[in-house]
Amino acid sequence: MNLSVQRAPESISFADVQALVREDMQKVDALIRRRLGSDVMLVNQVAEHIVAAGGKRLRPMLVLLAARAAGYQGVQHYQAAAIIEFIHTATLLHDDVVDESGLRRGRETANALFGNAASVLVGDYLYSRSFQLMVELDRMRIMQVLADTTNAIAEGEVLQLMHVGNPDTDEAAYLRVIERKTAVLFSAACRIGAILADAPEAIEKALADYGMALGYAFQIADDVLDYTSDAQTMGKNVGDDLAEGKPTLPLIHALRHAPADQAQALRRVIETGGLESLDLVIAAIRGSGALDYTLRRATDYAQQALTALAPIAPGAETSALELLAEYAISRSS
Repeated sequence: MNLSVQRAPESISFADVQALVREDMQKVDALIRRRLGSDVMLVNQVAEHIVAAGGKRLRPMLVLLAARAAGYQGVQHYQAAAIIEFIHTATLLHDDVVDESGLRRGRETANALFGNAASVLVGDYLYSRSFQLMVELDRMRIMQVLADTTNAIAEGEVLQLMHVGNPDTDEAAYLRVIERKTAVLFSAACRIGAILADAPEAIEKALADYGMALGYAFQIADDVLDYTSDAQTMGKNVGDDLAEGKPTLPLIHALRHAPADQAQALRRVIETGGLESLDLVIAAIRGSGALDYTLRRATDYAQQALTALAPIAPGAETSALELLAEYAISRSS
């Protein structure tokens, strides 16, 4: 499959992938709702708000696809997919508190509705629930992978916090953040599928490498959308990362390639955050070619994801994984 950021989003049929795993995802969603239950009413209210918000469910989908692509024939991949979704949802709850976000997926965030304390504590509940489910799987390798993954995600959160308001953040530092915040969970989702299938080491590594590269591609493309999308299509506002003082790749590239006076203005914007200078920032990003550069970097990682799949046997699930690599850089939300 040849990747091209020039392809129209309509040519990327994410719906085809969803259709392939629809029945399995229904079982995962039922399991999620069943295992979210608590006799503490506020836990149920916050959890239901998050689950009802929907989203692409891309990470649990990767568990299902990777497991089948590796030859798995059992049913434990439903529980593994739910674990991944619980971990991801917990990070969203915590992220929105740290970032003081009021909007996600076009809806008010849980912290906006229920307060920061409830969001943090229910996030903790989801983390602990995910580890209960891991113990039930009784697969030490899976527990090891997910323990390492959740630790890396926490490190990524702290790394990102260290770079907030820092105009000297470079591309290497940015990539270290998104590796831990995003890519490691994509990689774990795919690796777990291979572990469930008792796949050979080469297949497990191929799927883990695919997930890591896909995670990079997805997040880098997401950072482009922060400057090109809007609340209706993206589910958040243009410039949210800027408002939070996060120097993502489009801004990092613009800062390094803008004229001196414009670069100095960008430095001040990063240091202070806010959206007062959004027009200036968008002009600098477009004028420096930052969006094209960032999309090329996302495309490079998407191509790496495709290359990593070479050892995986052809089939519907493998084709779906290939499609997701292209979708990561071609989507509009």
